This record gives sequence, structure tokens and C-alpha cells, in this order.
Amino acid sequence: MDGSLVVTAARTALPPAHSSVEHSLDRIWETIICWPAALILLILYPFIWLVLLPFRLVGIAVEGVFDLIRAIFFFPARVLGARRY
Repeated sequence: MDGSLVVTAARTALPPAHSSVEHSLDRIWETIICWPAALILLILYPFIWLVLLPFRLVGIAVEGVFDLIRAIFFFPARVLGARRY
């Protein structure tokens, strides 16, 4: 190679790197906001799960009612010998 590829690559504009101020702001954001929020959510998650548990149980009950209605609706077809696909 004659080195023209290297010269061409060196002339292309690269996106600006993060400045030290932006990096410091990122670190401050992560230190002050992110990890305390993660710890709080880690502690609160079991309580949130307990609060949402009744909704899951209601969903299971409603699904059971719909299955019962579907079974009642399709019972005559099953008695008459309709095939299941």
C-alpha cells in the first residue's frame, strides 16, 4: 500500500468526543440519581408486587369465567360430534 488509505482516513471528520465536563455531569447524574433510585426500587419491588397481586387474581378469575362461557357455548357442538381443529 502506498499510504493513501491512511491519509484519507485521517482527513475524515470524527464526531466530537465527550468533554470532561460532560463526563463529570454524567458521573454526578449516575451517583446522585441513578443508584439510589435503583436501591429504592429494589426495596419497593416486593411491596409493589403485593399490591398488584389482587389484580392478577382477578385476571385469573375472569379468564376462568370466559373459559366457562366458551365451554357452555360450544357444548352442543361437542355433543353433536363436531371435530376440533
